[in-house]
Amino acid sequence: MAALVNVRRDVSDPFYRYKMERLQTKIEGKGNGIKTVVVNLSGVAQSLARPGAYLIKYFGFELGAQTNIDPPDDRWIINGAHEASKLQELLDGFIGKFVLCKKCKNPETAVEIKDGRILLDCKACGQRTEVDLRLKLSGFILKNVPKKTKKDKAERKAARRAKQNGKGDKENGSGGDDASDQASPIGDKGIESDDDALTRKIKTEAQVLETKAVEVKDDEWAVDMSAEAVKARQQQLPGEFKQKLVLNGDDEDEEGEGGGNTVYDQLGTWIQEQAETKDGIDNVDDVDIYIKAKELGIESKHRTVLVLVQTIFDENICAQISKRAPMLKRIVSSERHEKALLGGTERLIGQLGKDHPEMYDKIVKILQLYYHHDLISEEVVTKWGSKASKKYVDLSTSKKVRKAAEPFLKWLAEAEEESEEESE
Repeated sequence: MAALVNVRRDVSDPFYRYKMERLQTKIEGKGNGIKTVVVNLSGVAQSLARPGAYLIKYFGFELGAQTNIDPPDDRWIINGAHEASKLQELLDGFIGKFVLCKKCKNPETAVEIKDGRILLDCKACGQRTEVDLRLKLSGFILKNVPKKTKKDKAERKAARRAKQNGKGDKENGSGGDDASDQASPIGDKGIESDDDALTRKIKTEAQVLETKAVEVKDDEWAVDMSAEAVKARQQQLPGEFKQKLVLNGDDEDEEGEGGGNTVYDQLGTWIQEQAETKDGIDNVDDVDIYIKAKELGIESKHRTVLVLVQTIFDENICAQISKRAPMLKRIVSSERHEKALLGGTERLIGQLGKDHPEMYDKIVKILQLYYHHDLISEEVVTKWGSKASKKYVDLSTSKKVRKAAEPFLKWLAEAEEESEEESE
């Protein structure tokens, strides 16, 4: 993996929240056929919440070179030989012109095209600023607006609902103070606090849902979660970790996994020790955590996700997800990783719910945040919500978590139906 750098490279603060990979290039061919492949352009573009085509075209304009803008094999090419350091400098220019908010200089912006103008909608300060249309790339952006996806349609529907619900609250003289005062931007999709309009709307809809039994199947998610089995596994873990983590619970074992002091136990213990040393888990840096996982050789393992969810989150998980999302996105790379994320969340909610029953009420917001940060897909979360499981927690807890998640699952299903109707 490429080294991480601050999105704003003029900021030297090592705790600066916004990171991206340093550009990596590979020069191929010779003579007139020489070309530069930007190896990790897709990852960098994702960190900036911009289409890869915008970045590669910007490089082409600045270098006066031909580029490809829609490679099927993710090979982004610029004709000619260009050093990575030069492209990194050009990327700084792209970020300053097409990513950073003109007011707060925060990269948490979304591109909007309206009346022939390009607007940067900042989710951090709320400012909407215009991009200079005289720039060469501006013309390309206006002609190449990304197609709306099912997820975009779902979010538009959610926004309409939130707006309608907000109007209702104002007419009734309620709902204004908490939602507005506590709103906290989280990224390019922007979601308010736990009491925001969308969450209130979803929870209201949940009250009219028909009570239905959750199908229970002992399938590939199943493992023995009896009190005796859990206790036996906990006894194999070191120190205070015994009471918090239950790492086993997967039919398919991986190298270095199993009972005892595994590399996963070592990662979890290290994170807990760092949290104690730095007066709280929120003070443990993402980069340090990732580097530790990499040192242990488990930065790409799905069980690493299971460990992380149970150690980097606590009862303030709704406020913590946005901060941790960039790191988690580098690790969550398959359906198996997504299942581990959901399974770890079940365990965390089940554990915290013993002393804080209100944790179950937060599952809708948690799933909402996971979804908006592209940490879970519609297919995986829908399948997860269709049946309780003994894989990560006992059946009682699993049913309780899924029951609490029904409003989100219902909203997701309705958004999917609407997107299908619009496409017909």
